[in-house]
Amino acid sequence: MPEPDRKDLQLSRLVDARDPDRVIEEVLKIFYHHYSEDSALRVRLGFFQVRSLFDGEFPGYRECLAEYHDFNHTMNVLLSSARLLDGYNIERVFLPEQLAIQLLLAALLHDTGYIQEDWDTEGTGAKYTRRHEQRSIDFVKRHAGVFEIEEEEIEPIVRLIQSTDLKMDFTRIPFPSEEQQDAGAILGSADILGQMSDRAYLEKLLFLYYEFQEAGIPGYETEFDILKKTRQFYETVKGRLRDTYLHMFELAHHHFRERYGINENLYIVAVDRQMAYLDRIIADQTSNFRHKLKRGDQARLHERRAG
Repeated sequence: MPEPDRKDLQLSRLVDARDPDRVIEEVLKIFYHHYSEDSALRVRLGFFQVRSLFDGEFPGYRECLAEYHDFNHTMNVLLSSARLLDGYNIERVFLPEQLAIQLLLAALLHDTGYIQEDWDTEGTGAKYTRRHEQRSIDFVKRHAGVFEIEEEEIEPIVRLIQSTDLKMDFTRIPFPSEEQQDAGAILGSADILGQMSDRAYLEKLLFLYYEFQEAGIPGYETEFDILKKTRQFYETVKGRLRDTYLHMFELAHHHFRERYGINENLYIVAVDRQMAYLDRIIADQTSNFRHKLKRGDQARLHERRAG
């Protein structure tokens, strides 16, 4: 298979993560490379239940009002988790099937803490930013039966969700095995890679700014602050991907090579492109930075926020 031109190395050309049906189709296709189709039924069930939650169709909950941590974000994390899992199974000993299912369920459930209950009509779920991981865990415990999560699976999924908490010391999460720790590192890596590789990531940072404002997180006085601090955040998070999360981000390279004949880690290609463009935005004082971010479907939403 010939090597593609570098300008064609875009994740969106493989799977459009804005299409949830296409995402779950790809995730299950990846899953079937290593595990039985019957075992994936809970992943499919989890997908439909979480989509109904974000859409406001899950009993007792409102639709998702957070504009950054939306269902598209969850889809990005689910897809990146499946790709890293695939790379892990290609390069290393397979993760056990039950743990693989728990990993994908945790990816689906990791940000359910942003969803408000139906009695909660003030603001958006962004106000729970500081404690959304615990709220997600509480959601799993409360609704485990709906997702066909057995009692003994709850704590493994809790530990996986905790792995996405950047405030938590990953080394202090009580994983009972190296395999479970690896799964936690995969999900933590996927959460970072999934959002930062999104083709609309820079545009959506303005939505993240408003989420931080609603949550009362200090240090973000203007929209431009989040652009500058995102650049600093990436330098910090690179160390977390390498050291804390055990270099699991590198596994994506094996997935893209094996499944597409692409000898690149497309997540790193995408994130590096985002950061290069962000550098140009920060350095260019000739025009309002908003005009440089009005690309694609986010333009209309920005205008709504600004207006």
